[in-house]
Amino acid sequence: MDRKIEKKKWRWQKVLPIAVVSALIIYFGINVYQSSGTSRLNVQTERLLLDTVHEGAFQEFIPVTGAVLPIKTVIIGAIEGGRVEQKYLEDGAILKAGQKILELSNPDLQLNYLNQEADIVAQINQIRSNSLMMEQQSLNLRETALDVDYQIDLFDKRVSRNKSLYGDGVIAEVEFQETEDQLEHLHRRKKLLVQTIKRDSASAVLQQQQMENSLDLMKRNLEIARKSLENLIVKAPIDGQLSGLTSELGELIVEGSQIAQIDDLSNFKIRVQVDEFYISRVFVGQTGSFQFAGEWYNLSIQKIYPQVINGAFAADMIFTGKTPDGIKRGQTVSVKLELSAQENAMMLARGGFYQTTGGNWVYVIDPATGNAIKRDIQIRRQNPNYYEVTSGLEIGDVVITSSYENFGNKDELILK
Repeated sequence: MDRKIEKKKWRWQKVLPIAVVSALIIYFGINVYQSSGTSRLNVQTERLLLDTVHEGAFQEFIPVTGAVLPIKTVIIGAIEGGRVEQKYLEDGAILKAGQKILELSNPDLQLNYLNQEADIVAQINQIRSNSLMMEQQSLNLRETALDVDYQIDLFDKRVSRNKSLYGDGVIAEVEFQETEDQLEHLHRRKKLLVQTIKRDSASAVLQQQQMENSLDLMKRNLEIARKSLENLIVKAPIDGQLSGLTSELGELIVEGSQIAQIDDLSNFKIRVQVDEFYISRVFVGQTGSFQFAGEWYNLSIQKIYPQVINGAFAADMIFTGKTPDGIKRGQTVSVKLELSAQENAMMLARGGFYQTTGGNWVYVIDPATGNAIKRDIQIRRQNPNYYEVTSGLEIGDVVITSSYENFGNKDELILK
């Protein structure tokens, strides 16, 4: 029995040309779409880093490296030069104020002290001798004055008797006048003695004062010489730890040279190195913090060093609260130096896109298409973790934050 064979409507000879034509139409359609005013680029999403714009507490800060130093360091210098005769402590010793460190010898200072001491003894003896001489001279003048007074009394009486005798004609006029002349002479002599005694007294006082001033000066010089001898024994000015002591027995120490230093370990400070870019934004009193043994400690800038060395300047920061236990001199810590107070702001995570765009634009994911659209933005401030975005983005926007180096300047990224 014959069976009717139905003819197939679609054979591969017909399907293949249709498929090829359709593919060509789609290909040319995509090219036309991509070149119709908007530049596009196909991008694989596996290597992209994304971040969602959010609002939070933003604070501008920079991480700086700091070294732990003693709160105070005192340099011990050689006030007087000399040879090391005795070494009482070794480098690294913990000592108290006034404790001996070194003892020096200096024969010249010792001889100078002895000579000045001998000069003072001689000066004291000279003062005593001069005082005795002046006192003897004063006594002699007073004795002469007493004798003149006695002579005046005698001649006063004689003149009175002679005047009576001359009136009675017993003595001659010449004898009477001679008596009066002698009395007048004694009065003139007494007057001169009084002036001499006054001048002698004033001169004695002046000489005594000059000798005492000279003696006082010599005593002060002797005191300086004595202190110079005392300075040959080098002592600790404060409590602390001795460091830098390298002198050995017999070594000659030059006057003014540094012998060692003492570090006050009662507290510490952090000396940080700050990039010179921030030199106009760092001030005394500015705060910071660092983490040690799982706990945060607060700091405040106490001193800023204006010298810029190798592109950075130094600043000393002191603890405003408690000091961490176990911290040691020379340790390195990472300090969070605050440049502003915390403020509520719209934030975007830092990423490699900034190197390409300078923070002027980003690629934002379009929820409708799933593609990334180029959008202009404005970034105000930044810290090591976030950028502060002031315009161009909204909270909840998803932004590509990884590098745009391979994207060129396309308007849209087609994510695959």
